[in-house]
Amino acid sequence: MRLQVRATSRHDAPARPQPIARNATGSSRDTQAAGAIRQGAPRFTTIESIGMPSSEDHDDALEGFLMERLAGVGPHDRWMRLALEEARAAAEADEVPVGAVVVAGGRVIAAAHNQREQLLDPTAHAEMIALTQAAAALGSWRLEGCTLYVTLEPCPMCAGAILQARVPRVVWGAPDPKAGAVESLYRLFEDARLNHRVEHVGRVLADECGGVLTEFFRGKRLARPDRTGAPEDQE
Repeated sequence: MRLQVRATSRHDAPARPQPIARNATGSSRDTQAAGAIRQGAPRFTTIESIGMPSSEDHDDALEGFLMERLAGVGPHDRWMRLALEEARAAAEADEVPVGAVVVAGGRVIAAAHNQREQLLDPTAHAEMIALTQAAAALGSWRLEGCTLYVTLEPCPMCAGAILQARVPRVVWGAPDPKAGAVESLYRLFEDARLNHRVEHVGRVLADECGGVLTEFFRGKRLARPDRTGAPEDQE
């Protein structure tokens, strides 16, 4: 029932401007897919609304990957920049700016950002919403063959959900020294006692991902000078 409430709330949220149609690190198809998920789609995104990767999509993704490598762009930068767009959208909504996208077959199948304040839901982290969208898009809770990109190192709750969803790969941006469960505080993805392992790459575009958070909390402190010394939750 909780998930259905999120779906309705997300669908009713005010629309935001479309992302830039094309930039140096992402194709127009990528940004349009992420924008469609963020703006008009409900929390549960269907396969029909996104579309599953085709052979043509795979060829396009491969061509884009090769061009980026020739240009000296990191292999994960393209997708992390889409997650950064989600993080900035969160900041615009006065949410802690963390964004996530799920990629399968060279195509975005889910895009989300923090919505704890909007949904009054302590579990509405970017990763949690993106995992639910991806499962709906694929028609399976097993997200095998997917890669999750998130701008902040996942917390214990999100890391646990990633393990439960059998996500094989996670790419994260800024480290979280207060709650990081991949490297900073815990190493859940490498815990031999668990029945699933997750490959992970960290600190991708870390300065940009961390900068969005720093700017957000700086603004909060300036707006509330009486709380300049109070700690802030990143998620």
